[in-house]
Amino acid sequence: MLRSLSLIVFFSICCLGLQINAFGQDPQYSQYYAAPLYLNPAMTGGELTGRIGFNYRNQWPSIDAQFTTFSAYYDTYLPNYNSGIGVMVMQDTEGASKLRSTTISALYSYELKISDNAYFRPGFQASYIRREIGFYENLVFANQINPNDPFGPILPGTDLPGLGDPVSMLSLSLGGMFFTEDFWIGVSAHHVNQPNQSFLDGVSKLPAKISLHGGYRFNLGEGGMRQDFTHMRRQRYLTPTINYKRQGPFEQLDVGAYFYVEPVVFGLWYRGLPYKPVENQSNRDAIVMMVGLNLLSGLNIGYSFDYTVSQLGIQSGGAHELSLSWTLPNKYEGKPNRRDTILPCPKF
Repeated sequence: MLRSLSLIVFFSICCLGLQINAFGQDPQYSQYYAAPLYLNPAMTGGELTGRIGFNYRNQWPSIDAQFTTFSAYYDTYLPNYNSGIGVMVMQDTEGASKLRSTTISALYSYELKISDNAYFRPGFQASYIRREIGFYENLVFANQINPNDPFGPILPGTDLPGLGDPVSMLSLSLGGMFFTEDFWIGVSAHHVNQPNQSFLDGVSKLPAKISLHGGYRFNLGEGGMRQDFTHMRRQRYLTPTINYKRQGPFEQLDVGAYFYVEPVVFGLWYRGLPYKPVENQSNRDAIVMMVGLNLLSGLNIGYSFDYTVSQLGIQSGGAHELSLSWTLPNKYEGKPNRRDTILPCPKF
């Protein structure tokens, strides 16, 4: 018990005590619980069986500076080792500059039982990140044109040596999560080593990102009977959640709730910190509306739309997001299990 509490304190201090003094932002998902490995490495293997997932986000599609993000992941739980392992691949394209980032991650989590139906999970993540400027290959500088043959081959440029070459980084992240049957709270810290992301010879550190997230699931009683062989009643929940993020000078807060009437789930939340402007600009972002299905087969499908309330307005096209995950059949079904409590956070 004392050892477990000591580990909780250690990981909390590591995550919350980081100094953030650089600029930049990682991609974000509105359906952050539908991208569990991206949110917190401690959630790796949280379903106690295998899981496959995909996420796609298209932000501001009506303007040239749109952002598109795609990710895929697989994780599973190893009951003999109280451990979860997983892999994740993500590609993100940002704005008119077509800045492309490709990330490949390996994740690990370990589960500690604190008391009956109370658990703590520390998690670790190591990521290889490759970034490149997508539009650079189409640029031609003056010193690349031969004055004696202006329509001839393009000469090598010397304006900014190295600009346009891809940048590779190793990013280390960690997280922790405490949960019971209906409550959870987690903290994650990404890029704790703050790798250099500069395309030039200088140093531009990728700032660490802190996320604090949690919620509580209120049981609203059981509904009608399921139309299957289990003869069980349909579940109904109301689950308020929060997700606070900070990276460099940027801060955001997602606050809202999920309403689950098996097999349909609805979500509504607000994102922003209007009382804390950034560079004299109001920190309002979006109102997010979501609908999804949790099927008994283990298939989960979600769609959400961000109604932009920032100065860009809805003329930006908002943001569309799709999530798809499949919880694989439990190969340990029917065998003695060390616990029955599943992470209570939503799948969206």
